[in-house]
Amino acid sequence: MSLVQNPAIVDTLNQMQQQQPVALATTDDLNLLELLMKGGWIMIPILLLFFLGLVIFFERYITIRKASRSEGGLLAQVKSNVLSGKIDAAMAACRSNNSALSRMLQKGLTRVGRPIKDIEGAIENQGKLEVSRLEKNINILGIIAGIAPMLGFVGTIFGVIQIFRDVELAGGIDIGSVSGGLYVKMIASASGLTIGILAYIGYHILNMMVERLILRIETDAIEFIDLLDEPSM
Repeated sequence: MSLVQNPAIVDTLNQMQQQQPVALATTDDLNLLELLMKGGWIMIPILLLFFLGLVIFFERYITIRKASRSEGGLLAQVKSNVLSGKIDAAMAACRSNNSALSRMLQKGLTRVGRPIKDIEGAIENQGKLEVSRLEKNINILGIIAGIAPMLGFVGTIFGVIQIFRDVELAGGIDIGSVSGGLYVKMIASASGLTIGILAYIGYHILNMMVERLILRIETDAIEFIDLLDEPSM
């Protein structure tokens, strides 16, 4: 009697052929959303932090980029009007520009004729307000960068607790119970760390953009003050 004709071997081969498609189908049907949901309830606050971080990053990115492009040769126009003695025209140019630099220059132009220290103080105070506007909500990204990984670690703790609870209820080690707890532990931790890293990167990108813009605005403001401090003025 050959091995192929052995009833026991034939039955085993048939069972393997029937079980293999089921396993493949189970693996293929597990999409990203289902995988994330395996992380348990802790994934809800983690995903909320992710969407909040996205909204803040793109809103601040667009705002800062717009502020960087909105000056459009304003300083040259203001300098030309000031040198010609047309203070009203210079202020009108600032009002029509609507940028951080224009508001700072306008604040200085309203004090032309006063001591240069008063003009510097007015521009500096306005500059602090503009910096606060540019940095609005950026610190929230830093908070998300710290909170998201910690929430992931909370999911890790709950996963370990779930493992031991299921083992205790089963009265022994069951691979199904262990793998279910590991899903919670590994998915929550990976998600929290990933969102934390992304928020950290976005936080520093926005800060670098703000710092470059502030440096340029401060340079233009100093040039404007030097113009007013010339002996002819």
